Amino acid sequence: MKSMCAYAGLLWVLAGCGTGREAFRPNPNDEDVFVGAIPIVRTPVRERCAQHGRSSAREACDEARYLGTEYTRRLAVGDEVCLEGGYGDEPGGACKARAAVIDTAPNQIKLEVRTAKPDSRWFNSEMRHAWYEEGALVDLYLAERGY
Repeated sequence: MKSMCAYAGLLWVLAGCGTGREAFRPNPNDEDVFVGAIPIVRTPVRERCAQHGRSSAREACDEARYLGTEYTRRLAVGDEVCLEGGYGDEPGGACKARAAVIDTAPNQIKLEVRTAKPDSRWFNSEMRHAWYEEGALVDLYLAERGY
């Protein structure tokens, strides 16, 4: 009986009850110095719709923010997104840079740039990874719609 308890205890330790930071990160190797730190794109300090005050444009911006938030929250690993030329739309011919969702965490999505056209600002960024806070992607959605 004693050896069975020791065996169960060893399994418990080997399984790791992650109480440290690694329990909250989908990929704890992101901060590994040998792999390189994955950048985090933060939510802008100033909310984009606030610049419209109480005008009718504010109402349209708030609606767009809602739609961008819904789109972003529904993204899952394996989904393809357009990072330039149509974030929030199905990546089509107008999309200058395509990325894939490769991981998710609370309030964050990890994207990998897969393809970029020569006239895209992402052209030399293929296969690079970055974590994007939800608000940063919603801001991209609003910027692409002219807000």
